Amino acid sequence: GFVHLHVHTEYSLLDGACRIRDIMARVKEVGQEAVAITDHGNMYGVIDFYRAAKAEGIKPIIGCEVYVTRGSRFEKRAGGAKEKLAHLILLAENNEGYQNLIKICSKSWTEGYYFKPRADHELLQKYHKGLIALSACVGGELPQAILNHDMEKARKVIQFYMDTFGKDNYFIELQNHGLPEEAAVRPVLASLAREYGLGLVATNDFHYTRKEDAGSQEIKQIG
Repeated sequence: GFVHLHVHTEYSLLDGACRIRDIMARVKEVGQEAVAITDHGNMYGVIDFYRAAKAEGIKPIIGCEVYVTRGSRFEKRAGGAKEKLAHLILLAENNEGYQNLIKICSKSWTEGYYFKPRADHELLQKYHKGLIALSACVGGELPQAILNHDMEKARKVIQFYMDTFGKDNYFIELQNHGLPEEAAVRPVLASLAREYGLGLVATNDFHYTRKEDAGSQEIKQIG
């Protein structure tokens, strides 16, 4: 019954090594009935992904891992160092959510681009309807606040996303890839989810399809 909700295809440029056709073959092979696409900052692969999933009788879940700036998407500091952007998983719950996800991604490029396409809180608030938000990997706003030992900030982050997407559409994401940062935040994330009555979702930060593809993924990231 497990469904991958955090997936980087070949369209996560220089980051994902999953060819869409291979994803569908593997999902079908292990008997899973649905799979998501959450490429970094773009939706380029969505149509190919949707058609490939439908052809195999698999439910496609359309999403994106957006980059969220801590300030305004319109602020671009000339000559400054790259800012540390937060990650956020957004999944379309329905057609309205799909249209809003397109708007968030498009405006992240046309209005927020600075080294990477950037969304901000104002953009998320404006186009929140029909979207489900996951707190993302250790690069997400919530895990980052916990790693920085700033629980006041962590609670503010949770409240913002609950207020924006609704309590039933904001989920705390748990991952275990053997990273010490993940081990540090998992119990705190689980505790906060219980405190706020939020759902937990276990994900794998899925960048390649099979274990033997790990070497190719490393080369792609270096490239």
